Amino acid sequence: MSEKKTPVSAAAEKIVEKVQEAVNGPQEIPGAPGPEAASFEEPTEAREPLPPKRDQRGPDTYSPTGQPTGARRGRMAQDGAYLTTAQGARLYDTDHSLKAGPRGPVLLQDHHLREKITHFDHERIPERVVHARGAAAHGVFRSYGSAAGITKAGFLAEGVETPVFVRFSTVLGSRGSADTVRDTRGFATKFYTDEGVFDLVGNNIPVFFIQDAIKFPDVIHAGKPHPDREIPQAQSAHDTFWDFVTLHTEATHHTLWNMSDRGIPRSYRMMEGFGVHTFRLVNAEGATTLVKFHWKPKLGVHSQVWEEAQITAGADPDFHRRDLADAIEAGAFPQWELGVQTFPDTEDQMFEGIDLLDPTKIVPEELAPVRPIGLMTLNANPSNFFAETEQVAFHVGHLVPGIDVTNDPLLQGRLFSYLDTQLSRLGGPNFGQLPINRTHAPVNDMLRDGMHQTAVHRGVAPYRPNSLDGGCPFLAGADTGAYIEVPAEVPAARKVRDAAVSFDDHFSQPRLFWLSMSPTEREHIVDAYTFELGKCWEQAVKERGLQVLANIDADLCRQVAAGLGLPAPEPTVPPAAVEPSPALSQIGERWPVDGRIVGIVSDGTEDLDGVRETRRAVLDAGMVPLVIAPAGGSLDPDGDPVTVQRTFLTARSVEFDAILLAGSPAPAADAHAARDAKADAGAGAATGVDPRLLLLVTEAYRHGKALGAWGSGARVLRAAGLPADSPGVVTGERAAAVLDTVADLLAQHRAWDRFTPAV
Repeated sequence: MSEKKTPVSAAAEKIVEKVQEAVNGPQEIPGAPGPEAASFEEPTEAREPLPPKRDQRGPDTYSPTGQPTGARRGRMAQDGAYLTTAQGARLYDTDHSLKAGPRGPVLLQDHHLREKITHFDHERIPERVVHARGAAAHGVFRSYGSAAGITKAGFLAEGVETPVFVRFSTVLGSRGSADTVRDTRGFATKFYTDEGVFDLVGNNIPVFFIQDAIKFPDVIHAGKPHPDREIPQAQSAHDTFWDFVTLHTEATHHTLWNMSDRGIPRSYRMMEGFGVHTFRLVNAEGATTLVKFHWKPKLGVHSQVWEEAQITAGADPDFHRRDLADAIEAGAFPQWELGVQTFPDTEDQMFEGIDLLDPTKIVPEELAPVRPIGLMTLNANPSNFFAETEQVAFHVGHLVPGIDVTNDPLLQGRLFSYLDTQLSRLGGPNFGQLPINRTHAPVNDMLRDGMHQTAVHRGVAPYRPNSLDGGCPFLAGADTGAYIEVPAEVPAARKVRDAAVSFDDHFSQPRLFWLSMSPTEREHIVDAYTFELGKCWEQAVKERGLQVLANIDADLCRQVAAGLGLPAPEPTVPPAAVEPSPALSQIGERWPVDGRIVGIVSDGTEDLDGVRETRRAVLDAGMVPLVIAPAGGSLDPDGDPVTVQRTFLTARSVEFDAILLAGSPAPAADAHAARDAKADAGAGAATGVDPRLLLLVTEAYRHGKALGAWGSGARVLRAAGLPADSPGVVTGERAAAVLDTVADLLAQHRAWDRFTPAV
């Protein structure tokens, strides 16, 4: 629910916000590293620490036991104008160790040296085994109230606002890997509700590789780099991954999603999220409903194309985390609707022949529509990556009254694993007391001591029943907000290591997914399988991969086999008779263009008024304009200056959703291969256009992005050999008209008509 504040703290917050606004001003173009411009000389006049940037905020100020402190968030940051030790003693020097003379040995008594080095030596914690590479943001969730009939969860009542913290991530790579690798993405949301923390820990793919958590170490060991050489990093195109998923055919469905465009999202802002498992909701009357959770992005679901993702990984490995932070800084706040698919809580927990406890299966939205129940808006970046994004700890067992788990065997194992992993990663059982993890509900848990205990408990009787502490804490009942597990029947059965027969179907849903794709998306899947299996060394692994594809679809198998130079095998099971689900395709609808990046190319002399007009129109449309020119600085510095954000040296096509050409710049002074390998002197001399600009537009064209040109900008398209009548290429006399058409094209994400499927 809404954050509780004392009048004093609320007033203090407003003062800080006004100061920050005055210091920062409006931030049209994101990316400034600090709230104030740096001075050329080293500042020498003592002053208090700078406030955070306007787009940043830290965790809400609650005590370790869930009590609002009334303190400003800044009270948790560093304070004071002078450098001190960790104990607050001011220091006069931090560049020289204490020595016996200027050339003498360092003295053991140098307490500052020992404290500084010791802390540095211990400032890293173990990274997550999976989901190590992440980015996060603060926000708020507002409930529509439409779920009130199926759950008594207070944060889902009508109009309730709940603070949230969301972490997005890749799965396989280390913290230092690239953002745009082909991989599943994590989508974990921490709701700070008045009834306790609820963690919805999901992915951008609605199914998982395995049906039982006991195989989780196996699939991750297979997907991680080979243990002998620790390569390849952050990708699945290697033998151990494909060896596992072709032997465990229950992984086929998730693998197919990974090989689709879902495996290379354009942005975290343009990515669906799924709870994966089936959960059980209970309402105020005790009636239960089975549900699957869905996050639907307001900007639509969009991806990169494969070559674009590969270039991005080298040109900007931080692409997704930068995109998220920049969008929030620019005021293009990402939004998702939370929705649920609902199913009767029957004894067999099946729906339309689909086992709801099987995490490798979906229920098509055409059979069970997604009902929106609330809107999440991410509106602030973290103020400290380590303290917030790295130390946030999620757990599927963080539940609130009205939400319960089911017997999904993967979910059951996660209930143990998430809690267990925090003990080693965050140093003990008190990780919930870290500021980013603190609940906003009162805590009286009788848990005491342990590593990193920051609460100062009172009383002498952390046990119950007791009389020495007045009997406190007391047990709650259903009428006083107790979390009570749904009293579901546990069937009488023999103790076995086995799975239900309904878990045996491994190919019908992958076939459903394949048949639901557009021709363009199918081409991308064929390309992905051919690339990934083509990177495998073992012939048996490739052949086994083709056998799995033959059981999905003969045409899919035939095309991949042709790329591998191998015969296509016959299926071992008959093709399943399934109805396609149009909701699974990413192509064909129109979406808002908020936060899209538009590059505006200028040579600094032609139609600067058009550049200014276009830049303002892009901003007014909620997008971000980046001016690209031969050199940095500003255009027309003596008149109405236009700041240059990128040069031909620093720009690359993957950063932009569309490119507008306001001129045809000649080769710049640095357009030679000795300085910039993107520069080809021959191409520049032959066309009279900077060769790096030709590369920029040809790459963008190849990746299906919208291109617009006016005036002499059309000459760049001709020099690049791009047909002016090609889909997604717009030319005109006026900048405004060109931008209008390009913005309309951006609503489709790409000029899909530019791609001609092979079949």
